[in-house]
Amino acid sequence: MIDEELKAILACPACKGDLLFEETRIICPACRKAYPIRDGIPVMLISEAEPWTPPQPR
Repeated sequence: MIDEELKAILACPACKGDLLFEETRIICPACRKAYPIRDGIPVMLISEAEPWTPPQPR
């Protein structure tokens, strides 16, 4: 669980975009990167990010 105050100040390190928070990752929709959350700690390193694809509408 990431603290709400921390969520409010975090930004994507690659593009400074707004983030979406999931259980196990943090997603930047602007540059389509997903950053892992390990043991409750966000790993906001560009080298650790994985590509993210938005869900397709059905």
